Amino acid sequence: MTDALGPKPPRSRARLWIATLLLALYAGFVAVVTLWPDPSDLEFDSISDRVLSVLYRFGIPEWFGFDELEFTANIGMFIPLGFFLGLALPRRAWWLALFLVPAYSGFIEWTQATSLESRVSSILDVFANTAGGYVGILLAMTMRAMIYARDRRIIARAIWERDAEILHARQHPLPQQPGRVQQPGHPVQQQTWREPDDATRIFDQRPTWQDPRDAPTERLPF
Repeated sequence: MTDALGPKPPRSRARLWIATLLLALYAGFVAVVTLWPDPSDLEFDSISDRVLSVLYRFGIPEWFGFDELEFTANIGMFIPLGFFLGLALPRRAWWLALFLVPAYSGFIEWTQATSLESRVSSILDVFANTAGGYVGILLAMTMRAMIYARDRRIIARAIWERDAEILHARQHPLPQQPGRVQQPGHPVQQQTWREPDDATRIFDQRPTWQDPRDAPTERLPF
């Protein structure tokens, strides 16, 4: 079977590389926003005033002020970070994200408290960042589980259809051609056995794998 299938193809690393790149870029963006020496350069106050004015026009109560907006923004800022982290980590090592998210937030707050006099550090920011990161991790793991289940259904359906076609072919074989009448001076031509092609050998084999990632692939000769 190995000779018919050829060498095992490598696993796709596209998800890992793309998620890692997005994680690095977004983590750098968060570091710039939170560790910029002078927050006034980023015009956070004017942005917050405009956001609050828009929220008030849409019916948000007046008690929702700058502190509540900042807390909500800290949650939302870490949702993409947790999402990219959940995609970048291996499936069996996703639990590391539960420690990496609060560790990154704690590093930011510690740096603000020890090195940036214009910044105000708060433990509430760590709680908000961690909550947002956990939401992103949950979204990433849910999406990965849905894709994994979909792939299993697609592969199971393909195997069932292949087995159904093989069973139907065995139950309804093609009629054999009638034997030729030997003519004087012309010997009867005998049929010779031909070795099946690669596609026939592949589809005649029962699968020995359970995980879709271990399913063999082969470029069929057509």
